[in-house]
Amino acid sequence: MNRILQKLQEDKKLLSIYFTAGYPQLNDTVSIITELEKHGVDFIEIGLPFSDPLADGPTIQESSTAALKNGMSTALLFDQLQDIRTNVSIPLIIMGYFNPILQYGVEAFCKKCKEVGIDGLIIPDLPVDVYHEFYQSIFESYGLINVFLITPQTSEERIRYIDSISNGFIYMVSSASTTGAKQGFGNEQTNYFKRISSMKLQNPQIVGFGISNYDTFSTATEHAKGAIIGSAFIKHLKTVGVKDIKTFIASILSKS
Repeated sequence: MNRILQKLQEDKKLLSIYFTAGYPQLNDTVSIITELEKHGVDFIEIGLPFSDPLADGPTIQESSTAALKNGMSTALLFDQLQDIRTNVSIPLIIMGYFNPILQYGVEAFCKKCKEVGIDGLIIPDLPVDVYHEFYQSIFESYGLINVFLITPQTSEERIRYIDSISNGFIYMVSSASTTGAKQGFGNEQTNYFKRISSMKLQNPQIVGFGISNYDTFSTATEHAKGAIIGSAFIKHLKTVGVKDIKTFIASILSKS
């Protein structure tokens, strides 16, 4: 069974951490992954840096630019991950834009993901109907789960369509803005979380965008299976570096 599906069966609220491959230093990728697993993260989103990251806020955009300047590339990321499954067992997801995947070759990319032990992909700019028509069979033939995003503006019809062709979880974007840490959620977002929960979708939801601390993690997971933290962790890496990941994760999972 795919590791994502195994993890989703656990009776707990799940914490996912996003970071940009090749940041802050080019060769930090593997050490960040191993440290995150060691300190209780449930799954990891590895950002494949791209020069035009439309859905990302300034913090992640800055990390992408830095990673590309460091020399990160799709081929190099696969090289770095070649032996990752010798000591990491939690689900690993590559999050990136479709252009680098197209340039690499969609099937070649999926094949390489399977070889190194990637469990799923999140591709914000790949429309669900295009995926369904042209790429779903390729992804599934290599055992990859493709995760789709919904926002407060996504229609119920569209959400149910996404749910019908998904086989992992749905990435529930907390707002219609770009990524970025927030100190709390307002009534509008809380009502959105409740509304999606009441739809009783077949796939669990993981909330992303705006999760930065214990309070936002707790609010987001009140009506969802888990939550994703990206920008706040990138800021931690920028300030502290790879050391002391333990303290950051502890601040999310328990109230200080």
